[in-house]
Amino acid sequence: MDGQTALDTDAARPRVNNRRAGILNAAAYRFRRQGYAATTMRDIASDAGMLAGSLYYHFKSKTALLIAVHEEGVRRIADAVDSAVIAADPADPWKRLEAALAAHLNSLLDGGDYAQVVIRDLPADEPELRATLIKLRDDYEDRFRALVDALPLSNKQDAGWLRLILLGAANWSKTWYRPDGTPPAEIAAHFIRIVKNGETPGSTT
Repeated sequence: MDGQTALDTDAARPRVNNRRAGILNAAAYRFRRQGYAATTMRDIASDAGMLAGSLYYHFKSKTALLIAVHEEGVRRIADAVDSAVIAADPADPWKRLEAALAAHLNSLLDGGDYAQVVIRDLPADEPELRATLIKLRDDYEDRFRALVDALPLSNKQDAGWLRLILLGAANWSKTWYRPDGTPPAEIAAHFIRIVKNGETPGSTT
């Protein structure tokens, strides 16, 4: 009997995991299109093909769902950036930063819901939730902090400003990017060339 119970439990785990993924996808879809405040747990449950009451078995609140969507979104972008940096020339800090920026841009511009939820404005009326989401962003941006700190800048005190400029410009790209326009990799190359040439006149990427 114990063996049968264990077998049943193990067999159920993939279904639970798949249901969780479906809920997160539904939540990301709604949060992106309606915003956090306008989205209800009933909306998400309906999109996920389940009863609203059943949704609370997986997530105790809409706040918990937003945090989970942000965690998944940040994880996806971070994985893409980390892979790009690993594949870049380890001896060229500018190329490593360019690769990271290109992966970041590509993640934001590929049309996915998660990334768009991550970069949209944070809830202003829930300080604890806002602090949690900011911490997720800060942990992710530590990658760029390390990459910029590794650059041969003439004034190291500019590193923080440079990181903010690059990420700000990249995150804003969703407002002006066109799918038939300049590819994300070329956008990243242009950004880095401008920054590098401003730092080291006459140099090229």
